[in-house]
Amino acid sequence: MSPAQEKESKVRSLLKAVSWRMIATMTTILIAWAIYRDIRPALTIGGIEFFAKFLVYYLHERLWQKVPRGAFRGS
Repeated sequence: MSPAQEKESKVRSLLKAVSWRMIATMTTILIAWAIYRDIRPALTIGGIEFFAKFLVYYLHERLWQKVPRGAFRGS
């Protein structure tokens, strides 16, 4: 299989999901803290957001693995 045809492993998709969620969740917590000026609701919102979006991102990555790369031929 050529490098252009290689697919990401499930572990790589999982690691990408974790690293991105950490960055994105910290952003959400900071925004919630700026609005509420209270760390408790900010952390609650961040915790819910982390797990919900982590799952959605992982599923999105795995679905994209099923999409053939390159151009489609017209009929």
